[in-house]
Amino acid sequence: MDGKKPHLNPFKNSGAYPVQILQTERLSLHHATEQDAAFIFDLLTDQTFIDNIADKGVKNLDDAKAYINNSLINSYNTHGFGLFLTKLKSDGTPIGLCGLLKRDVFDCPDVGYAFLPQYTGQGYATEAAKGSMVWGKDTLGIKRIIAITMPGNKGSIKVLEKLGFVSNKTIDFMDSENLLFEPV
Repeated sequence: MDGKKPHLNPFKNSGAYPVQILQTERLSLHHATEQDAAFIFDLLTDQTFIDNIADKGVKNLDDAKAYINNSLINSYNTHGFGLFLTKLKSDGTPIGLCGLLKRDVFDCPDVGYAFLPQYTGQGYATEAAKGSMVWGKDTLGIKRIIAITMPGNKGSIKVLEKLGFVSNKTIDFMDSENLLFEPV
C-alpha cells in the first residue's frame, strides 16, 4: 500500500445499512435498504401512488426488494442521490420517499416525492422536498432542479407551488401527459 486512504463516495451504499442523508425539523431522510421492503411494498401498491405516479409493477416483497436495489440504491450509487426513505424523527415511522431523480430525458435533476395517504396534507412533502433541494444544491452543487407531475395531482401541484415552482408547459413523460415545473 502507498499509505493513501482510498477515496470513498460517502453517498454510495451497498444496501446493507441505512445511510442518513439529511434531517429537517420533523423528518429524517435515509438511503432505503432491503429491510424497508414491506414499507416500499405498501407505498408502491397504494392506489393513490399508482394513480398519481405510476404502477411500478411491485406485486410482492421480492418485487419491492428488486425496486429498492434496481431503482433506489442504483441511483444512490450512480448519481450520489435518489429517492430517500423519509421517516418521522419523533418515532422513526417511515412515511414516504423524497429526493432528487436524474432522468435521461432531462438535463438536470427533478425533485420527487410520494407519501402514504395518512401522511399527506400535513406539510411533510413540502418539508422533505425543500430539505432535499437545499441538500442537493449545498452538498452536491446542483444548480437547477425541476419537477414534473400529472395534471390531476392537485396535492403535488400545491406542494410544488409552495416550493416556488411554476408550470410553464405540458410534456409527454412515461406515456402520459405531465406538467413541467421550473423554478421562478
